[in-house]
Amino acid sequence: MDKSWMHSDRRSKAYELGVEAFLNFSVENLLTTTHIRCPCVKCVNLKLFGVGIIRDHLYFNGVDQSYKNWTFHGEPWEAATNASRNVEEDDDHSRYSSVSEEIEMDDNDFGDFGSDPYEFANVIGDGDQPLYPGCRKYTKLSALVKLYNLKAKYGMSDVCFTELLILQGDLLPEGNTIPASMYEAKKTLCALGLSYEKMHACPNDCILYRKEYEDLTHCPNCGISRWKEGKDSILKEGVPAKVVWYFPPIPRFKRMFRSHETAKSLTWHAARKSIDGYMSHPADSPS
Repeated sequence: MDKSWMHSDRRSKAYELGVEAFLNFSVENLLTTTHIRCPCVKCVNLKLFGVGIIRDHLYFNGVDQSYKNWTFHGEPWEAATNASRNVEEDDDHSRYSSVSEEIEMDDNDFGDFGSDPYEFANVIGDGDQPLYPGCRKYTKLSALVKLYNLKAKYGMSDVCFTELLILQGDLLPEGNTIPASMYEAKKTLCALGLSYEKMHACPNDCILYRKEYEDLTHCPNCGISRWKEGKDSILKEGVPAKVVWYFPPIPRFKRMFRSHETAKSLTWHAARKSIDGYMSHPADSPS
């Protein structure tokens, strides 16, 4: 689908036709006219509105030009053009470790990103890209991590953070690589995260509401309600009293084995062979 209108003047006919084509595309794919994410530069796909309000926002505020793949509006991930994927894997572990020590992400920051197995390699590539031509102190990734930590530390809103990114882009020399919006920043940082599942649990830790207990509203052991009780002693149906976070190990193993050095260390005990026939390490024993 033609997206050149996103870079056109908002007063032009091309922009007007592009807005209408985008709205029609969204309605056809999402099958709704009232709950659609607004891609204007202020909302950056964080707020839901009807078609009329989104149309006004796109004219008054302009469209977020970094939103190149319309995944929130029905376009499949496969339509996106992936960046270069030929990254040296031996350096992945050390670079990722230095970044992961600094970054702080909360449970709402992972969204639907990270499904592309190559996204992590692309992020590592950002770790080599200077913030602007000639910059030696910061890379694109390290600068973004610093800024995001400020957002998390002082409770900065997403809209405020987007404005800060735009200002930073204007202050830095021409050719800088700072993201232009919160959406673009999230897309970069979320590739560092790993998947997790939230499971409802009994407040007394009797069961997890999954498998055969998935549809229950009360614990079969202690009888306590699954839902949270409000200040007025009325149960808030749909709001769990207790939530357990489960971190599946398989995605973590996949991430660890992406680096040749880490994979070598993980399989060392199985590949090791005793040279002199004596047991000099527990790995030499069959048990």
